[in-house]
Amino acid sequence: MSEAAVEPAYPVPMTLSPSRVSSFTSCPMQFRFSSIQKLPEPPGVATTKGTVVHRALELLFVRSGADRTPDSLAIDLATALDEYATHPDYVGLRLDEAGATSFRRECESLIEKYFGMEDPRTVREIGLELWMTADVGNLQLRGIIDRLELDEHGGLVVTDYKTGRAPSGRYEQKSLAGVHFYAFLCEQVFGVVPSKIRLMYLKTGETIETTPSAQSVRFITTRTKAVWAAVERACTTGDFRPNQSNLCNWCSFQQWCPEFNGDPALAETEARAAYEALLAPIPVSLES
Repeated sequence: MSEAAVEPAYPVPMTLSPSRVSSFTSCPMQFRFSSIQKLPEPPGVATTKGTVVHRALELLFVRSGADRTPDSLAIDLATALDEYATHPDYVGLRLDEAGATSFRRECESLIEKYFGMEDPRTVREIGLELWMTADVGNLQLRGIIDRLELDEHGGLVVTDYKTGRAPSGRYEQKSLAGVHFYAFLCEQVFGVVPSKIRLMYLKTGETIETTPSAQSVRFITTRTKAVWAAVERACTTGDFRPNQSNLCNWCSFQQWCPEFNGDPALAETEARAAYEALLAPIPVSLES
């Protein structure tokens, strides 16, 4: 008599993105909380600021080339801020008047740096916030390219905006891993490996560029398959081991992590309750 199939402890995801691959390799326990249980996380100022600035740049490139000016981008930033004024990622920050002013000024500083990095009037964009997917066996790889454009020879260029600081030399290749992922998607969808992939760090005004090769693109398939196999094993056994590192300082789930004497079983209810409370309207005092 054959043995009965083992029921997985958690459902096995059938899609992976660069952020999910990075999440699992950095800390399987954090991956379980965010990607398997899909627990909500309180928004952070840095992440929300990046989202708003990305939206402003998307609006800039919807404009005709000649209209891509600093004044236009300032208008587009104001539009993006208005769009996000009622979004949970902004509301959940619970900013007071001073905090909201600081948030806006930091966004303005980032878009001011942008014009010192390139002239948007010369960019030949062919895709903005481009959603792309490719199948590798039964697994679907997916990602969003900030900007896809053509270089002077008609080659594809993948550009990714970053609102944090540029990494030091030892972490530069790790930061490019996600963009190599997008190069793989381009090869799968368009049949062409991009001529260049770029990371534009708006905070410091630095740009990191690299030229993907057939080998680097193939490595994405190999690495992703290996990560997905490890994810599948963890989902089957329920063994998502925490990996303590400096990243723990920014983890939304630290209080439920065994490395910090937390109980992972409580995260399902407590994390959701905490998020709902964060988005609840702030009581207005009737006292004069």
